[in-house]
Amino acid sequence: MSFTAPHSLPAWLKPFTSFLLWWPRVNRQTARADLMAGLTGALVALPQGVAFATIAGMPPEYGLYAGMIPAVIAALFGSSWHLVSGPTTAASIVLFSVLSPHAEPGSAQYVSLALTLTFMVGIIQIAMGLAKLGTLVNFISHSVVTGFTAGAAILIATNQVKHFTGLAIPRGASFADTWSLTITHFNEAVPGVLMTGLFTLLLGIAVKRWLPKLPYMIVAMLGGAVFGYALTVWKGMSLPVVGALPASLPPLSAPSLDAESMRAVASGVIAVTLLALTEAVSIARALAARSGQHVDGNQEFVGQGMSNLAGAFFSGYVATGSFNRSGVNYAAGAKTPIAAMLAGVFLLVLVLFVAPWAQYLPNAAMAGILFLVAWGLIDFKEIAHVLKTSRAESAIMVATFAATLFLTLEEAIIIGVLLSLAIYLSRTSKPQVRVRAPNPNNAKRKFTDADHASQCPQLRFVRIDGSLFFGATSHIRESLAAQDQCSPGQKHVAIIAHGINFIDLAGAEYLAEEAERRRSEGGGLYFIGIKDTVQEQLAESGALKTIGGANLFDSKTEAIAALFKRLDPDICKTCNARIFRECRGQTQAQPAVRGPSLQIQHA
Repeated sequence: MSFTAPHSLPAWLKPFTSFLLWWPRVNRQTARADLMAGLTGALVALPQGVAFATIAGMPPEYGLYAGMIPAVIAALFGSSWHLVSGPTTAASIVLFSVLSPHAEPGSAQYVSLALTLTFMVGIIQIAMGLAKLGTLVNFISHSVVTGFTAGAAILIATNQVKHFTGLAIPRGASFADTWSLTITHFNEAVPGVLMTGLFTLLLGIAVKRWLPKLPYMIVAMLGGAVFGYALTVWKGMSLPVVGALPASLPPLSAPSLDAESMRAVASGVIAVTLLALTEAVSIARALAARSGQHVDGNQEFVGQGMSNLAGAFFSGYVATGSFNRSGVNYAAGAKTPIAAMLAGVFLLVLVLFVAPWAQYLPNAAMAGILFLVAWGLIDFKEIAHVLKTSRAESAIMVATFAATLFLTLEEAIIIGVLLSLAIYLSRTSKPQVRVRAPNPNNAKRKFTDADHASQCPQLRFVRIDGSLFFGATSHIRESLAAQDQCSPGQKHVAIIAHGINFIDLAGAEYLAEEAERRRSEGGGLYFIGIKDTVQEQLAESGALKTIGGANLFDSKTEAIAALFKRLDPDICKTCNARIFRECRGQTQAQPAVRGPSLQIQHA
């Protein structure tokens, strides 16, 4: 089969033909590897689909449907070779948080709202991808994701306590109320339900620890079902069960696009969208780093959007990149996105044979499995690492974690993002401003921080590392003013500009004002090694005309040779520093003038 070369297609069509880029990789060898990886992925997705649907408040079969057609579409239109899409823990719990105040979980109205939300998420994801907004997910820091995931894991366990114990906990009870009721009424727990949940939980832990090659979730699910059935037959206990699932293909569905439905889900659609995209792109990039592949974030946006659009019409709910399924897919030897597509197809076939057996699966066993899922989500190693290495990142993580437990999940994500941006802006608004001088102990007199080096009494070298934008100009102004106060005779200032990557209009205007002020005082402002892009930004703002093109130098050697001629020769005659080659031959009259040991740095 021959395919059109991607570069020959119209620009508007390229985002929807990404499969043309990876299709040439498909051959007999990759097909064999993808076949086995796809089958393995389908087996893993079977218990997870039911579990995630339970978390989301959806009927169990919808978790399986969300891992079928959406997985195929995401693989077809995405850019990652190994990402597998479907229902996930985080997306499921956010969906529950958004929809549960508006409808009874599991009801027809609830499902209708879920389809509407999925449709809207898909539209926004595609629009963001076409608008090249793939970099937006970079603003959701890893600390936000770590804190949110840990909080979501605890909420998952909290929401399953009533199924694990059999206690009558009201629907929609808060985190604090749920655990308060559980502790104070634990003596009212149903013995058979509690025993089944504990057996499933302990069996899963044992298999994962001592028989890691076996799929622990499947073994725990089967063991819990057998244990619950045994209690029912031998002890006459009645245990609530999941119920038989429909053994059918995903039925066609349609989102409700009336004003009331869209208004009900609008409050959470952005949070769900950002979380889903963050999960997908983060997982895709992590796997790409291992496989040596380049992932296009914008294309992943489009692929995820197409996936959710399909899910809205094929009885799915919000799907995104699944860490578990993607990790299994990569570990199983997948070579191309064909593996993810086959996983969706195989899952569809498996459901036709396995679905009726769900009538023997107790709710307590499913709760035990979800406890395992929740525990696995908490990255204790990363949490300890963040707490140990960074106070700022620790604050972000802890705040996001607390907000996840005690506020809505949308608010938790927003709080985490805003804190990340606030700390980022705080850091970038205080670029390093360091005084430099030739190192007297270096044969080539390379520049070093001026803590213990003599300085010229008229000329100061300052290195700025960071962008000069509106938020940073005040800090730079104060730093230079402090240096002037310590060394008022250094009226000439040469800025070593290698570390300046960007200057906005406010930054350019400040530099122009600084140049004029220093000229009026008999000195000057100069730049060494300024980048071409930064020089263009100065020119566009008009500041370069004020600064003067003659005050821009390519190297320190060139700058010193030119600026030495502008220094006051009378001061040079009385100076004993002799830090430049050009100083040789000057009459020495006084001890060396040592500049201030000033270094302004901010974390």
